[in-house]
Amino acid sequence: MKGDDDSRNSTTSARIVFAGGGTGGHLFPAIALAEEFRERSTATEILFIGSGRPLELRILPELGFAYDAVRIQGIKGMGRWHQFKSALRIPGAIRRSMGILKKFKPDIVIGMGGYSAGPVVFAAWLMRIRTALHEQNALPGITNRILSRYVKRAFLSFEDSQGFFDAGKRRIFGNPVRKDFLKEMAPLPDEPPGSKPFTVFIAGGSQGAHRINRTMIEAVDRLKRKTDLFVIHQTGDADEAMVTAAYGKAGIEHRVKAFFSDMVDQYRQADLIICRAGATTVAEVAAMGKPAVFIPFPHAADNHQVLNAASLVSAGGAELIEEAGLSGALLAEKLSDYAEDRTKLRVMAEKVRKMGRQDAAKRIVDDVLWLIGKPAPAMQKTG
Repeated sequence: MKGDDDSRNSTTSARIVFAGGGTGGHLFPAIALAEEFRERSTATEILFIGSGRPLELRILPELGFAYDAVRIQGIKGMGRWHQFKSALRIPGAIRRSMGILKKFKPDIVIGMGGYSAGPVVFAAWLMRIRTALHEQNALPGITNRILSRYVKRAFLSFEDSQGFFDAGKRRIFGNPVRKDFLKEMAPLPDEPPGSKPFTVFIAGGSQGAHRINRTMIEAVDRLKRKTDLFVIHQTGDADEAMVTAAYGKAGIEHRVKAFFSDMVDQYRQADLIICRAGATTVAEVAAMGKPAVFIPFPHAADNHQVLNAASLVSAGGAELIEEAGLSGALLAEKLSDYAEDRTKLRVMAEKVRKMGRQDAAKRIVDDVLWLIGKPAPAMQKTG
């Protein structure tokens, strides 16, 4: 295994590869970890290896992270012909991964989930490079289930997922949240109704959520000319114009964008979040101490978004609406009720903030540095 020599006692900077991504749910926790590594030492070298998806290409260069791509497609849930073609690409993806890793020479490769993590982590294992994975969801994805046998450490976000991983490998440290979310937990709402517009942030994830967008259009038609309502809405590229026009027609104050790069500011302004229940979204809601209405994506693998939301919902900090029962009338009723009951929102916010795990990135990075033999002088092994 790489590193079983005098380098284990070195305190020099580390070389870290994050594999996976594609969607914000996989990418943003990796960015949170990368920020923590970079804060420990500016000499740390970090490389992201993704699948060439637009989100990766847009976000990572803006943040100054090196990036490379391995072209591969998912298999689960696809037709047999698609599965066959995807399987044929795996050997080439592994060879491509080995070439990238040979050039970069990482101390460790951390798989963040998603199908593009598979060939990179497996290539690292073949090359005797240390490996780890991070699982964001309460129910692990198929890639991480497969990779679990090839990694030294499995970092988990929920206790529900621990049964899928060897007891000696797993560490339940939580889902890392970007530092901007941790700098200042939002203050508890204490304004009486009417003192300022009731602000709702609708976030369908990094790609938007068409069904939520359509339902909100139906809802605003019932909330026409409501002067005490301000809506911030992340729509995704396809629905931005349609949603913007609907708010304008209804006379409701709004801020609509396909994608917000300054998500923290949107969260901070909101009294209520309406969103999917991807693991990263749930972690960000908890980190900001915001009450939420979760509308889980019904086609998520094994319906894992319902499980992701369960802890905040059972704690009383959030509400869950299944998409099958979602309607414009219901959403309009919820918005009106919450707008009139700020006390309820405050109670929910108090419960949410107790659920946040703000030290997840720190604990994971501590353990990774210990694994590769490069802990800072004050660090000790965690877990």
